[in-house]
Amino acid sequence: MIQNFVLAFFLLLSPALLYAQSSAGTHATQESRYLFNLPTAGTLKRGVFALEGWFFSNGGAMVSASVGVSDKFSFGLSYGATNLIGSGTPQWNRLPGAMVRYRILEEELLSPALMIGFDSQGRGRFIDSLNRYERKAPGFFLAASKNFEFLGYLTWHAGLNYSILEAQDDGNLNFYIGLEKTIGADLTLYVQYDFAFNDDRSEIFGRGSGFLDVGLRLSLGAGFTIEMNLSNLNDNFRSLSALDRSFRLEFIQSF
Repeated sequence: MIQNFVLAFFLLLSPALLYAQSSAGTHATQESRYLFNLPTAGTLKRGVFALEGWFFSNGGAMVSASVGVSDKFSFGLSYGATNLIGSGTPQWNRLPGAMVRYRILEEELLSPALMIGFDSQGRGRFIDSLNRYERKAPGFFLAASKNFEFLGYLTWHAGLNYSILEAQDDGNLNFYIGLEKTIGADLTLYVQYDFAFNDDRSEIFGRGSGFLDVGLRLSLGAGFTIEMNLSNLNDNFRSLSALDRSFRLEFIQSF
């Protein structure tokens, strides 16, 4: 199974790199679509394809593929498991994740871009007994993003989301905010604060103070971007230490 998983990942990376894209730094040709686990108002442009590999704690890995159908509409699928890297039996997610997003308003001088969508892919382990991920999927969301020129680019993000498929333990509407700052041509720093209003009642997850996550996104050229994430910096996760590390490898190209 793991051989097929790895083979599929690299086969999808094999097309010619002539139309490769970038999503980090001032030379970025594509907008970011997520901060850590929550969506921005960014979307893939028409005819652009993105493949991502996420690698996280407990030997976890996830692959996702997304495509821009138009400059406003994109969709994607994802699937993963924990204990995939290392020994023992992989614990596969119960269902693949699905994502659809539509930009309802373009960014203007005095107003942000607005995105509506649905995303069923959470982050971390999927716990069958609780029917949820460690970090809940966004579910239905409304996201806003506004870009400013400041020593490169500074972008703020805000959003509302309702994790409809993981609402059994806490079904509140959630809110999140974030910032991205470019550092030179190929590097972007992000900060996300997830208020986690939908995850502050559980006995083993959120403590009630939200989640603080940061990361660095670096363009490697030829369409590849690597992202290093530090999540739960404020020790809000009851079952984890204060710091959780993960990384993401992204490949984007036009076809």
